[in-house]
Amino acid sequence: MSHDLDQQCINTLRFLSVDMVQKADSGHPGLPLDAAPMAYVLWTKHLKFHPADPHWPDRDRFVLSAGHGSALLYSLLHVTGYDLSLDDIRQFRQWGSKAPGHPEYGHTPGVEVTTGPLGQGLANAVGMAIGEAQLAATYNRDGHRVIDHRTWAIVSDGDLMEGVASEAASLAGHLKLGKLVCLYDDNYVTLAAGTDITFSEDRAKRFEAYGWQTIKVDDGNDIAAIDQALNDAVSETARPTLILVRTHLGYGSPKQDSYKAHGSPLGKDDVRATKENLGWPTKPDFLVPEPALKHFHEAGQRGAQAQSEWNSRLDGYAKAFPALAAELRGRLRGELPEGWDADIPSFDADPKGLATREAGGKVMNAIAPHLPALFGGSADLDSSTFTNLKGFGDFNPAATAGLDTQGSDSAGWSDAGRNLHFGVREHAMGAIVNGLAVHGGFIPYGSTFLIFSDYMRPAIRLAALMGVHAIHVFTHDSIALGEDGPTHQPVEQLASLRAMPNLTLIRPADANETAVAWKVAVAMKGQPVLFALSRQKLPTLDRSRYASADGLRQGAYVLRDAKDGAKPALILIATGSEVSLIVQAAEQLESRGIAVRCVSMPSWELFEAQSQAYRDEVLPPDVTARLAVELGVAQGWQRYTGEHGDMLGIDRYGASAPAEVLLREYGFTVDNVVQRAKALLQR
Repeated sequence: MSHDLDQQCINTLRFLSVDMVQKADSGHPGLPLDAAPMAYVLWTKHLKFHPADPHWPDRDRFVLSAGHGSALLYSLLHVTGYDLSLDDIRQFRQWGSKAPGHPEYGHTPGVEVTTGPLGQGLANAVGMAIGEAQLAATYNRDGHRVIDHRTWAIVSDGDLMEGVASEAASLAGHLKLGKLVCLYDDNYVTLAAGTDITFSEDRAKRFEAYGWQTIKVDDGNDIAAIDQALNDAVSETARPTLILVRTHLGYGSPKQDSYKAHGSPLGKDDVRATKENLGWPTKPDFLVPEPALKHFHEAGQRGAQAQSEWNSRLDGYAKAFPALAAELRGRLRGELPEGWDADIPSFDADPKGLATREAGGKVMNAIAPHLPALFGGSADLDSSTFTNLKGFGDFNPAATAGLDTQGSDSAGWSDAGRNLHFGVREHAMGAIVNGLAVHGGFIPYGSTFLIFSDYMRPAIRLAALMGVHAIHVFTHDSIALGEDGPTHQPVEQLASLRAMPNLTLIRPADANETAVAWKVAVAMKGQPVLFALSRQKLPTLDRSRYASADGLRQGAYVLRDAKDGAKPALILIATGSEVSLIVQAAEQLESRGIAVRCVSMPSWELFEAQSQAYRDEVLPPDVTARLAVELGVAQGWQRYTGEHGDMLGIDRYGASAPAEVLLREYGFTVDNVVQRAKALLQR
């Protein structure tokens, strides 16, 4: 390869990006100008990809964690042959464009994950690397390596400052993810200043302390040094690698090394000056020289050959291991195995009942043997969330003699383990689960207390935005968790999570609703699902007296209707632990001659997806006396109670006391529900 062609290719990336930003009058030119050389070397010499099949399962994954540099990614996708035309990138950041402001999963061919909020992409990449390692350990056999790919990322100063990146990097080092390589665009500049104003630690030593290999490249334009660093990274199999590439933000521009080159177009005069400084024609804009295009296409063609060879390996694998191959192919296609839900238990009526967190654990363990794609864990709370998959091992480097393995699953530690211990790293957990989801082959889950969903909100939002199939099991869902007090008692979290578009929240009323909730969550497509489960025991309702828990599939259903087919004068609505409360209150009200309907509403989102006819059947418009009961803020409930209804909720923080005391003091008693209902009828 000639030096001249290398430079032509690098400058093609630079100036496609600069022209995109300038035409849009919006965007970030600084990173593409300085990071183009490392991106060029990675994509033409190391990255395994096939533009004609962006979803080929054994492709390498590339994550631009510094998503503000999206113009660089779009330039790469265009010149290597993905379905992203020159006309598309001319519409950078415009309405309907395939080249939006930050990379969006499912929107632009070749974009592996939505990035932009800094730190998320790095954590997503950790999830992808975990996914590769787990699938490889589960399915590869001697002479048959059907899973064998790497995860690469370009990360920025801002990425490394974010707490989520620290959480994820720490876990990646512990897990010895040798197929994860991050190229650090070490340009000493942020959006508002030089890094010296906030970021003076030794980043290499920090990552070495995490258990990473670190490699320094002193000149970000030295493509031979970058290539050698990437080769050295590939040679390291027991540690992830951070390559610190010293670059110059806005390289070649009059604004080089200035924060002013970060997040604004250079301007026409500076664009021209930058092109002249780097020996690039000032006209035409969006220039792609034919030799450069041919060279970039050759990388994609090598990917086509790699995929062809993989297809042959997979065929050989299928002959040698037909059952394993069928299972793997089904997972990679996102298919559910026949009979995956056959052993989900049905729970007998029991007035003492079972905490829904416990019921959820029983259901998960009934599903796990039939659903190998189910993979995940908790933020150091297995014993409280009941989400450990028993007998399926821990995803961890093999334990050495004398190592403290308390709390481990009986099946031991290996990359084939299905219990992923996130440690006390909730934000990273959410982002890693997203990485597993977009990687493919998994129905990933994470679990913690509902209150700590606040630590995860950015990752949950991105899951909803991407429409990925992920499950989060949140337990300790109300003030009824008791003595831990207001720091641990969620009050506003249900309302907050319900405000997120394309997210399904399910708060089941008892063990049987929990079982159905899991059936819904596993079968869900195109969005994440969140469970809110109780710490305290809840009565298992007698389904011979009350409607089937299958009603959960509709989001809300008539659990108990007025006696003798009478038209209800009052509708009581509740979710989760409060459903048994409204059932008891209804019995008292009925004894006083008041016709009452009880509606269990475990999921607003599932209910809203039903027809208007069904919703009116459950909540007849002409029955305006409606009382909703939920251990959370009232926000949003008026859509179901109406202007003539009422809501018994919580308008302040919790307190430290036994659960039964808290419920009494906050008014969640049968007597108070009865009094609130009677007052409503008297309006």
